[in-house]
Amino acid sequence: LRDLGVDVQLFDMWNAREQLFNCDLVHLFGANFAVYNLARNLKYQNIKFVVNPIFYSRRNPKIIRTISRIDLLTRRVWQGVWWQWGFTRDICNWSEMVLPNTIAEGELLRQSYDLPIAKIRVLYNGVSAHFLNSDPAPFIEKYGLKDFILHVGHLGPARKNVLNLVRALEKIDHPTVLIDRVLQTGETPEILSAIRKNPNILFIEGLPNTSEMLASAYAASSVFVLPSQFETPGRAALEAALAGAKIVITPHGGTMEYFGDYATYVNPADVSDIQCGIETALQAPKFPDLPQHIAQHFSWDRIAMDTKAVYNAVLSKTDSK
Repeated sequence: LRDLGVDVQLFDMWNAREQLFNCDLVHLFGANFAVYNLARNLKYQNIKFVVNPIFYSRRNPKIIRTISRIDLLTRRVWQGVWWQWGFTRDICNWSEMVLPNTIAEGELLRQSYDLPIAKIRVLYNGVSAHFLNSDPAPFIEKYGLKDFILHVGHLGPARKNVLNLVRALEKIDHPTVLIDRVLQTGETPEILSAIRKNPNILFIEGLPNTSEMLASAYAASSVFVLPSQFETPGRAALEAALAGAKIVITPHGGTMEYFGDYATYVNPADVSDIQCGIETALQAPKFPDLPQHIAQHFSWDRIAMDTKAVYNAVLSKTDSK
């Protein structure tokens, strides 16, 4: 965005008043309790904002809409009683524009909260172009591995489903690399124990996103697997695809809008299906067009231009009032 001439400032809670009253527009990421008070203050101060809700649910939109209406009633009767979906509703209603990461997310928001279609504009997640044409040699030279199964992300959160992944890997006799940041949750000890018992797994505790070794790992891998409960669509999966890896991923959260027929989709709740998906991908050829598909549609340069267009549309609408 800065390269496109947008003066971007990261929010500083210790300097909030001066920042917010001197900006043209605020961009919020998330429509939940964590940003609710900020969004409410922006609304009360008549400061314009747009929001990426980062919203996903497998509940029927009618259920969400019903709970949202119950939330409105309970707030009047019992002060301090709030429902999570009510936070999302209010923030989306207060915003100038709602920016889902997928068409599916936009439709879920529209049906759940009766948002007007004109208020919704899909802004896809992006990926850094430096993963394109990554060199596999550094990783191969350091670790002596290539054409392996790869997972990059966080270890511990239930949503990331790493426990089911390591259970599936127990049944696959193939070199595997896990590059994960460890978060201490109830599942973490069992996951780490399973990793230690599996001689096929090389565990690397996290690498910075800017790391050339991470880019090299993507390029050296055969299959990248991300069987989360849902992803929108998972930045690591975009990075791996850009580097040329085959993708095995959850179907939930809008991933199909990014990867289409270029990925193998697995049921995150079914260990056998995860196993089968990985084994199928290992035997399949790579998609030579996948890196270019990702680069053409989801590079940060492309997403930045789309984002600036949204900002211009919101500000021109505001100026015309």
